[in-house]
Amino acid sequence: MLDYSALAASVAVVREGSFERAARALHVTPSAISQRIRQLEERVGCPLVVREQPCRATETGRRLCQHVDRVRLLEQELQGALPALAPQGLARVTLPVAVNADSLATWAAPAIATFAAAHPVLMDVTVDDQDHTTEWLRSGAVLAAVTATAHPAAGCNSRPLGAMRYLAAASPAFVRHHFASGVGAGTLARAPSLVFNSKDALQAHWARRLCHRHVELPRHALPSSQAFVTAALAGMGWGLHPLGLIAPHLADGSLVELVPDTPLDVPLHWQYARAASGLLERLSEEVLAAARAALLPA
Repeated sequence: MLDYSALAASVAVVREGSFERAARALHVTPSAISQRIRQLEERVGCPLVVREQPCRATETGRRLCQHVDRVRLLEQELQGALPALAPQGLARVTLPVAVNADSLATWAAPAIATFAAAHPVLMDVTVDDQDHTTEWLRSGAVLAAVTATAHPAAGCNSRPLGAMRYLAAASPAFVRHHFASGVGAGTLARAPSLVFNSKDALQAHWARRLCHRHVELPRHALPSSQAFVTAALAGMGWGLHPLGLIAPHLADGSLVELVPDTPLDVPLHWQYARAASGLLERLSEEVLAAARAALLPA
């Protein structure tokens, strides 16, 4: 039999990123966490955690993290079917997922909230760029993700969600100041752009498609979809915004497209652990329905 207290320690270290934060989450000492993981590693015969900053799971550790998450979901469903197993009431189970910020700011948050309000879960939502959320699945840190990758991660299903439309936009005053001579490689190389973080390549991709070559863009980093809009309205920079977020500002003229009719459509996919539980299937149904209503056909 597996030692589930040791498995829980491994999962906590991967989730929290360090032995100290994992210890606080499990209300034990860091030395207890270290001892449990070391004993489990001795039993399985290989490392489970790469002790870096932040800590991450090895391939074996990833598989065990996913196993623990699935067991917890299945146990929660069993308690729902057999209430005598949970005399203190049905415990909520944590359901870790990864979502890109723009989806969370537009269509995904209502879907997740609707699901969580109707089921005994605690949602643990990680935000990352859509080109990188699949890595959270591969690492075992989450059970499902909104991602730009169609090819499923090992042990996962992949379902198309649709395409999110982005528009390159800025305030009229910003456009007059920085693009009076037109939008091209030269003016883009001088006008400040807005990016979510160092992983965000949307602005560079749009500029490359427009100019047919790479353009080195000066960048402000703002890790918030809403902050993007606020910054653009204030004239801080230009950026690629989800159409759903800026449609009212385009309508009232407080934001304008840099180059009309040059949208960037990003196909999105929902990947989730295969045969994990009915709860994960129901979350998937909610997410897929919300995406169909909000996104463009891919």
